[in-house]
Parts: sequence; C-alpha cells; structure tokens
Amino acid sequence: MGGSFLSSIAIYCQPRLIAIFFLGVSSGLPLLLTASTLSVWLTEEGVNRAAIGAFGLVALPYTLKWLWSPLVDRLPIPVLTRLLGRRRGWMVFTQIGLVISLLALGTAKPVEHPIMVVLLALMVTFCSASQDIVIDAFRVEILDEKTYGAGAAMVVFGYRIGMLIAGAGALYLATFFGWFVAYACMAALVGIGLVTVLLCREPVARPPHPALSHKGRGFKEQLREAVVEPFRDFMSRPNWVWVLVFILLFKLGDAFVTRMSNPFYLAMGFSKIEIANISKVFGVIATILGGFTGGVLVNRFGIMRALLVCGLIQMFSNLVFAVQAMVGHDTSMLMVTIAVENIAGGMATAAFVAYLSSLCHISYTATQYALLSSVAKSGDTILASASGLMAQSMSWEMYFVGTSLLAAPAMIVLLWLIRKGGAIRNASTSSES
Repeated sequence: MGGSFLSSIAIYCQPRLIAIFFLGVSSGLPLLLTASTLSVWLTEEGVNRAAIGAFGLVALPYTLKWLWSPLVDRLPIPVLTRLLGRRRGWMVFTQIGLVISLLALGTAKPVEHPIMVVLLALMVTFCSASQDIVIDAFRVEILDEKTYGAGAAMVVFGYRIGMLIAGAGALYLATFFGWFVAYACMAALVGIGLVTVLLCREPVARPPHPALSHKGRGFKEQLREAVVEPFRDFMSRPNWVWVLVFILLFKLGDAFVTRMSNPFYLAMGFSKIEIANISKVFGVIATILGGFTGGVLVNRFGIMRALLVCGLIQMFSNLVFAVQAMVGHDTSMLMVTIAVENIAGGMATAAFVAYLSSLCHISYTATQYALLSSVAKSGDTILASASGLMAQSMSWEMYFVGTSLLAAPAMIVLLWLIRKGGAIRNASTSSES
C-alpha cells in the first residue's frame, strides 16, 4: 500500500507532467481576464448585472474553436514550424498574439468605448482558445492512458495557478496601480508559456489513422484528412450523440456559479482584497487539492466511476453558496464556501479532462479535443449567458439552489451512458467502458 502511494506521488515528478503543469498555467492565465476579473472591472465602472452576464459571450471562441482546429492540426506557421515543430510553433504563435491583445485590452475604457472592449476581449479569447487547441493536443500526444489521471491533475493544478495569477494577482495590481498595469503584467506573464515551449521537445509523430494510410496527398485528400475524418471517426463511436449531450451539460451548474460569483461577493459586501485573499488565493489551494484527489480517483477506480462520484459532489457543492447568501458578509463562512466549491470543482475537472482525453484518437488529437472541449465550453458561454438575468430575477439563495438543479440532467445522462457501456470509446486504444 505504501509503495503504491509513493508510486502515485512519484509520477508527478516526470518531466512531461511538470511541463503540462506550466502549460496549464499558460492556458489558465487569459481566462479570467475576460471573465470574472473583467466583471469586477465592469462592476466598478457601473455596468449592470444583466450586461455583465451577457458580456460573457466574448468567450464564444472557446466554444467555436473546433471550426479552426483542423488548421491548427495541419497548417504550418512560416518559420516557427520549421524551427520549433508543428505543435511548439503554434504555441509560440498564439502566445505572441495573447501578449499583444492583453496589452491592448488594458488600455480600453469600458464605459466610453464598450464596443472596443468587446472587440479586444474577443481578440484575447480567440488567441487563448487557439492556444488551448494546441496545448491540449500536445498534452494528449505526450501522455498515455495510464497517465491521463495524473496529467488531468497537473492540468487542473497549472490552470488554477494561472487563474490565481489572473484573478487575485490582477485584483491586487488593479487596486494599487490601476487596470492597465494589471493587464500589462498579465501580458508579461505569458512568458511562462513561452519558456516552457522552448524547453519542451516536439511530440514524436504517431502512425496515421487506418482510414488515411492509403490515401493520396492531393488537396482533396488533405482536406478530407484535416476536416472530415476527425468528425467521422468520432461519430462512429457508440452513443456519440449522448456523449456530446453529457459533455455540454456536465459543467453547466458550475458555470452559472462561476459567472456570477464576483458580483455575488460584491453584493454581500466583500471588498476586492477579501475576494482576492479568500476566493482567489485560498480557493486555488482548495482546487489544487481537489484536482489531485480527482486524479487519484481516476487512477484508482477508472475514469467513469470517478467521473460519476466527482460530478455528484460538484452538483451538491453549489448549495453552500445559498447558505453563504443567508449568512451574508462573513469571511469564515466564505472560506467554507470557497473550500467546498473549489475542492468539488477540482475533482470534477480532473475526472472530466481525463474523460475527454480518452475520447481522442491520436491521429486527430487537436481537432477532436477542440470539438469536445468546445461543446463543454458551450454550457459556460452560451447557456450560462442567461446567468445575469436569472440572478437579477430572484434572490441569491434561490439562484444557487437553481444552479445545483441545473447539474442534474448531466448526471442522469452519465448514468445512462454507463449502463449502456458506450460512454467511452478511444479508437486508438482499448479503454474501460
């Protein structure tokens, strides 16, 4: 038992998993800068709740990234691809775009030029979504099925550190130096990803999918390989429609909580510093703990059982926010709320990332993972855009009870998929069902 525990810990010291951690930081860094951190900025500027909720639509690139993922999968970047390789060249290209767009967003005036803020935020999310495409592909390609759980935990770890930097770090900087300095510093910290990319090796090329092995290399064949085959391969899986329905709904309740969390904290009377200290700093520690717990559950019990357990815990964790709403401004209760929500969210995310990774064929990694993660992001971006209207039309207590109920359909679909034995089918390897 002791040896098994030590081996479970030792796996996280592998260089490829350490690299995944830092790439997770790079992936998580831009997210809050167009989400909850931006919502604090908008709230301070006097933008109303409904507009803040609708403003979340700037995250649409995260949902639509599957449209250009075949280009990321196949198209070379002049000079960069030749020097760094297909995956690393794209990562550097998207990170340069992030630096430029974050600097530009920091100069914007939300009240005076709202359209410009929207356009610049869209630039950030487009570059960020493109970076996610190639980082996700890189991660799946350097791991195997035995390390999916550990890899998912490291992704959660790094992603939350990136969110901590863009959340608490940005709020601290904005409090003392203003929003431009905050966004400029975030742009500079994109260098974490750049350094990681330069220190990593390009993934070893894998054999092509059998459906492609005898095809010619004309334009029509290349187009079919890049665009058609990844989707046809996925649609050959059992119950693939219900798999997509589950992926769409799994994080919906959590998305409604996340979208309105900062406006809720401010409405309860918490200051930006209190939000940074408890929600961001303490919260990220809880999420990391949850992520590693989820990774252990995946390694011990398999993806599907871990996903079910973690999903149920995530579903009921939303109810603690209703208790917070009844208690009001109480920092001790806020610590409990943040601990429960973030541990549950970290566990569910680790199991979910492992699940999505297991669904990807190695020949179509970027395109298929982009499709699956885009479907998952749709719940956050499109469905959760109604969160502001929902929060505005009812009490905070009822709002958070409602967010818990929103998670129930996904769990019902998951139970059905497990019963049918078609919830997981990796065409490149044999997986559990």
